Amino acid sequence: MAATVVTKDTLIGDLLKIDANVAPILMGIGMHCLGCPASQGESIEEAAYVHGIDPAALVKVINEVIEKDAQ
Repeated sequence: MAATVVTKDTLIGDLLKIDANVAPILMGIGMHCLGCPASQGESIEEAAYVHGIDPAALVKVINEVIEKDAQ
């Protein structure tokens, strides 16, 4: 089964539904409010910018985790 690929436009809430194993990655870069209603509607890109992270690099790491988990 192919893994779902996320983009910078994927919402954090949707991302966590796709693969909850990305939560430690997000927490590790300072996104400690993953359960907050506001964060659920925030895109990966928006969250990355707020936390001073390159969104493209973050998406790459997230997709690697999702791909690994799908195997």
